[in-house]
Amino acid sequence: MHRPDLSSWLRPNWLASGTVLTITSADLQARNIRGLVLDVDRTLLPRWSLVLPDGVRDWVDRLRPSFKLYLLSNNPSRARIVSVAQQLNLPFALAARKPGRRQLRRVLDLLELPPRQVAIVGDRLFTDVLAGNRMGMVSVLVRPIAADGQASTQDVLQRSELGVLRLLGVNVTHATTTHG
Repeated sequence: MHRPDLSSWLRPNWLASGTVLTITSADLQARNIRGLVLDVDRTLLPRWSLVLPDGVRDWVDRLRPSFKLYLLSNNPSRARIVSVAQQLNLPFALAARKPGRRQLRRVLDLLELPPRQVAIVGDRLFTDVLAGNRMGMVSVLVRPIAADGQASTQDVLQRSELGVLRLLGVNVTHATTTHG
């Protein structure tokens, strides 16, 4: 059996042009996506904030009628993840240990969708993208979100991860959007 090399495991299927707010229902439907597994920290709100940026709740409300949504976070803080889940009225799992597959398998069972119809959306290559690719899901890399809903200028971690990909010979930039 052929095993993909590390660079293919870390390459997102879809590179969003900005934050999660740039993803539209039409984008998702064009890719036959019916469910979304959403990372929390730096994907839906800044790491140390409990306040959702403007537009995040509206974005979730626009997607809710057409897509099954689930929050999946590596963050072990029950208080934090419950707060976000309550604000968005979404089911959740915390301390997920992405890129491990155990929690993702459970979430896929709950969503009752095949992996190819579920996108995992997050800001990290070594957790969100790697986990999604290992499960056969559509991996979507977004820019980390700032308090104002715009792309964060404090994305040192993501830039470092993208630098590692470049060292592996994979050129990934947010200037392009790929179709998975």
